[in-house]
Amino acid sequence: MTFTIELTQVVSKKVKYLQAECGVRYWEDAEVNGTEDTDGELIPCRVKDAWCPIIDLETGVIQDWPSGTTADLHYKVCDAGIYRLLDADKNVVREIDGYVPGIMAPGGSGYGDYVIMTIGADGKIADWSVDLEEFEEDGK
Repeated sequence: MTFTIELTQVVSKKVKYLQAECGVRYWEDAEVNGTEDTDGELIPCRVKDAWCPIIDLETGVIQDWPSGTTADLHYKVCDAGIYRLLDADKNVVREIDGYVPGIMAPGGSGYGDYVIMTIGADGKIADWSVDLEEFEEDGK
């Protein structure tokens, strides 16, 4: 007779980007270049009904952000999001879904429901800080 046990192995991986796919409920909860974005037609990184930025973790700069464009977001997303940590080659290292991770609300407490951020004309997110605890396997 043989017996089987399950073991969990901790693996450290380097990550460079955060790719978000946020199912935005109300596009009008954003201003782009000082104008209310009533229908979500002004915000860069929109893909169909989602806001999908790729953020450089080290710098807090959103990739392919149009130079000179500013935005102030307060998007209600709740559990309609997918968040991926990518390596330098943009391969997925870890993916979580559901509630908005705190890293997506440097502009205030998002309570797991909101993306709150101010984005400068250079694509840099104001008050950016990296906390990846919510991506840990044990769900801390």
